Amino acid sequence: MTLPAPSWRRSARSVLCGALLLGGLVACDGDEDASLSAPGVFYVRPYGDTSRPSNKTVFQLGVKNGARTTTPRRLTIDVPRDAQDAVRLRIMIEDCKGSATHVTCEVQDMSGDWYGGGHLVPVAAKGSAVGDSGVLRITYTTADGKELTARTRVVVGEPVVRVRATTFEDVPPGSDVAVPVVVRNAGEVPVKGLGLLLDPGDLEFRQRYANCRYPTQMNGRAAVCRLPEVRIDPGQAVVIRPPVRLRASRTRMYGAYTRQVWALDAGAGPHSVALEGGDFGDGPVLEASPARPADLKGTWASGDSASENVRLGTGADFGVIAVVLPGSSGDKRVLRLVVRNNGPGDPGRSTRLEFTPPVGSGVLEQPMYEVDDGEYGPYCESKDFAYACDVDELGPGKSRTFEFVLRLDKPGKGLVRLEDSESATASGVFNPDPDPHNNTASVSIR
Repeated sequence: MTLPAPSWRRSARSVLCGALLLGGLVACDGDEDASLSAPGVFYVRPYGDTSRPSNKTVFQLGVKNGARTTTPRRLTIDVPRDAQDAVRLRIMIEDCKGSATHVTCEVQDMSGDWYGGGHLVPVAAKGSAVGDSGVLRITYTTADGKELTARTRVVVGEPVVRVRATTFEDVPPGSDVAVPVVVRNAGEVPVKGLGLLLDPGDLEFRQRYANCRYPTQMNGRAAVCRLPEVRIDPGQAVVIRPPVRLRASRTRMYGAYTRQVWALDAGAGPHSVALEGGDFGDGPVLEASPARPADLKGTWASGDSASENVRLGTGADFGVIAVVLPGSSGDKRVLRLVVRNNGPGDPGRSTRLEFTPPVGSGVLEQPMYEVDDGEYGPYCESKDFAYACDVDELGPGKSRTFEFVLRLDKPGKGLVRLEDSESATASGVFNPDPDPHNNTASVSIR
């Protein structure tokens, strides 16, 4: 589910027309088939805790199949007396008035997307404890005066799921990799049901699991899995079994894969890529079992997802060729610098070419790229009379040519060489070139 961007400036009076229904909604009579939707459960931080878990689902209300009208309608949210020790309301929108236990909003324009979304939120009551809960009563009055109602249970404390990061190095090309999925609850209340997104990236699933869907939006490559029976107490962890089996590329030296996790009843979060639809797999069922001490060793992702590399145990022989430019002083010559990947691996965007022109020769033209429609800028970075050009993607057996135009001077020599790009070095991507001798070549004027 995608929320409006921060720059969204629609009237605060918007309510959803045709919204996706959230889990736990209660549908009642309204004009035609109108129904009010609300979260079945909503978790809030303990009182006084200002931290915010990453990718947290916001409090959202929606109306489905409601008739459009310019007449203001009334939305009310009540905190019953028996819930007031656990939850209160916070108003951050001018169209809502009231108190911490009763809020009335005037809403209209049914063409809007969502109502709520951080403007009107439940919070923990002062003096409440982790695990306390209370039920909000939500009422929406339709154009014909009928009332639609819904309920949301608000729980103090949150399930905060974390996934263990794992990196595989020196993997034989084309081999199978067993990827462990270890999930722990770093929150204050139990995780009730677990959701998983498994995106193999450049790798391939060896099995398609029976309790996972493979959405067509991602070409059936990623798996979205539900494990509703899973319970993870605060501070505890589980291991998903069997291990997710992937097949590594035969050439791609850095194959990224991603795992995202969430508590099912809390939702996957506003920035989640967990998609709907898709067929279920025909392989084994993914299940969870208690983690052992050995399963907890390693690094845990700071958020609810981890994206890592499977690095093949191979290299790519990148090479450049010496160039001789004949001519006299003042002549213009086209210089073509060719980079070739002789294989066997493909390191992706890991390499850049550095060109130092012969002393005294001037560069009249250099490689360009289209910045905007009909507008161009230099492709290479220039500094101290040298040029650095990212080679970008270059698979085994492929080559790329960088074209410069020089004005020749007296005879002399320049240099072209290959090295790891700054961005690749910063991200830990590098190319163990099996033959570095051809990484440097001369550019001569005779």
